[in-house]
Amino acid sequence: MISDGALALDPLVVGVIVAMTLVTVLTKLGGFWLLRRIEVSERLEAGLSVLPGAIVIAILGPELAAGGPAEWSAAGVVVLVMWRTENILLSLCGGIGAVVLFRALG
Repeated sequence: MISDGALALDPLVVGVIVAMTLVTVLTKLGGFWLLRRIEVSERLEAGLSVLPGAIVIAILGPELAAGGPAEWSAAGVVVLVMWRTENILLSLCGGIGAVVLFRALG
């Protein structure tokens, strides 16, 4: 450990975070490189445009299925915020805040 305080840094953890960052950047750059070399059809473009939402659903779906009233209520908040604002980032932030609040109240 670099220090013994509350904000101690384990070199292994820092190395893993740096490695994950590097892999993420290389993956994104590789995708841009690949898309410049192929012709993007309308169908592929449509599929790529919904990919972020599909990834969010794939990650959060199992949590919601196994969740209780707090998680389902927070999902309702997400749907409401998305319906009113059509902003996925704002919806996700609202959902995170809602699940923390509902878990604290429950």
